[in-house]
Amino acid sequence: MSATVPFVENAPAKVNLSLRVLGRRDDGYHEIESLVAFADVGDFLSLTPGDELSLAVQGPHAAQAGEGAGNLVLKAAAALAARLPGMRTGAFWLDKQLPVAAGLGGGSADAAAALRALGRANDLAADDPRLYEAARVTGADVPVCLDPRPRVMRGIGEVLSAPLALPALPAVLVNPRIALATKAVFAGWAPSVERYDACDPAVIARLTDREGLLQFLMRQPNDLEFSAIALAPDIAEVLHALRGLPGRGLARMSGSGATCFALFASAAKAIEAGNALRAKYPRWWVRATALGGR
Repeated sequence: MSATVPFVENAPAKVNLSLRVLGRRDDGYHEIESLVAFADVGDFLSLTPGDELSLAVQGPHAAQAGEGAGNLVLKAAAALAARLPGMRTGAFWLDKQLPVAAGLGGGSADAAAALRALGRANDLAADDPRLYEAARVTGADVPVCLDPRPRVMRGIGEVLSAPLALPALPAVLVNPRIALATKAVFAGWAPSVERYDACDPAVIARLTDREGLLQFLMRQPNDLEFSAIALAPDIAEVLHALRGLPGRGLARMSGSGATCFALFASAAKAIEAGNALRAKYPRWWVRATALGGR
C-alpha cells in the first residue's frame, strides 16, 4: 500500500494596512472597514488523511497556540464537518511561526488553511460555499484568509471585496512579544472625531503605483491604535522605533494586536531595517517581508 500524501498549505500573516471602526453593533460586535494584505511569512499546516481528526502543533509559538479544542484549526474542521456529512478528516500538523494574539490573524490563517486542506481532501471546489460558511462561523477574520489576496473587508469581516492587485510593498513586521486580546482592545475603542476617505475598492484598484497607494494609506487610520497602546504601552515604543528608520514610508499597527509594520521602497531597505531592529531590540519578533498576496 502506498503512503498517504499529506495536503500542505501555507497560512500567511494578515496585515491590516488600514482599519476603521465604524460603530458598535447591538450584538456587541463592531462594524469595520479595512484594507488587508498578506505577508510572505506565516505558519505552515499539513493534513494527512485518516480515520480520526487530530492536531499536533510545533514551532516557536506552539505553546501559546495549544492543541486542544480551542485551536481554530479544530473549530474550522468541526464547522465544515457539520456542513459536509461523511467528511474525510485526518491528522493536522501545524508549524506555528507567527506570534499569537498579535494582530496578524495567525489563528484565522491557520483555520483557513485547514479548510483549504480539507476541501482538497474531499474534492471540493475552492469556491464551494460550504467552505466560506465554515470560515464565517469559525471567526471574523477567517473568510478573508480563505483566499489570501488583498481585499477590503467590511461588516465584522465577512463582507469582502473582489481581490485587489496592489503594487509591491516591502515591509518590516515587529511584535514586542506581547499578546493582546481582541475583545479587550475593541472594548477600549472610542469614536474618532477625525474624518477619513472611504476605503473604496474602486479607488484602490486605480492605485497602480506604490507612491499613490502610500498617499492613500496615509489618509487612512488604524482606529484601534490608541486603545491597544493604553493596554500595552510597548506598542508606542515599537512605533517610535519604526518611524525613526531611514527610508520608512509608513509605520502603523496592524489589526487589534501589538504587531506593527513599516513600509519601504525596496526589499533591500526592508531587510536592512529588520537587521538594525534585531540588533537594537533582540527581544522583539522582527521579520522583513513583502506584502501582497498569493
